[in-house]
Amino acid sequence: MDFRDDQIERYSRHIILSEVGVEGQEKLLNSKVLIIGTGGLGAPAAMFLAAAGVGTIGLVDADVVDLSNLQRQIIHQTKDVGKLKVQSGKETINEMNPDINVITYHEFVTSENILKIIADQDYDFIIDGTDNFSAKFLINDACVLAKKPFSHGGIIRFQGQLTTYIPDNGTPCYRCIFQTPPPEGAVPTCREAGVLGVMGGVIGTLQATEALKYLLGIGEPLAGYLLTYDSLKMQFKKIKVNHNKKCGVCGEHSTITELIDYAAPTCDLKL
Repeated sequence: MDFRDDQIERYSRHIILSEVGVEGQEKLLNSKVLIIGTGGLGAPAAMFLAAAGVGTIGLVDADVVDLSNLQRQIIHQTKDVGKLKVQSGKETINEMNPDINVITYHEFVTSENILKIIADQDYDFIIDGTDNFSAKFLINDACVLAKKPFSHGGIIRFQGQLTTYIPDNGTPCYRCIFQTPPPEGAVPTCREAGVLGVMGGVIGTLQATEALKYLLGIGEPLAGYLLTYDSLKMQFKKIKVNHNKKCGVCGEHSTITELIDYAAPTCDLKL
């Protein structure tokens, strides 16, 4: 593609990186990332991917902006309270970078629509920015069945975690690590337990980093590892996790061939 002068200036710090260059920036502009959840995790992930020049970004969220969101969901502003989150997110992205084509889906992901949403633009990478077990297991299973790479992220209180799944390389999926959702009421919600606002920025930005590395084909992804972060101790831990041959969705004799809608509590952190 022929870069405009303003694009050369906008992406100049990428272009001078030998690992990116003109060809890498062209890859990004031709790439498509779906972000499910425009909240604490999805907000910073969306903004950094848009700033980086990922050409098409899909935003999925059924909620409207609430004043309590603004403590961490940096894609929304006070003037956006009451507005659809996907609309607020689209406006912020387009104001920052008009190169980006933002596709909005004002709906909850379910077993009936998630594969259609993923296939809508044939997205290259999925980011799980949700805050509940039901959505996280659904996203995982849909991505495994559709053979789509994705980044899982979770935050609560002062802690966060993330991992990356890449199909067809033998790395574990989210269900390999956590197997099944916990019983309802076993884990406090973010509303009950609280969350330090910057936690979404830390983990969401790392999710965006994983997406960019995958799209550019550089570095080492977190596939096969669970990265945890304790902000009070300022400590990261990279934990090796193995593929579970008995996993219900990606194991040798998988039993999950259709998507399941779970009813489960929110905020899924196990450190």
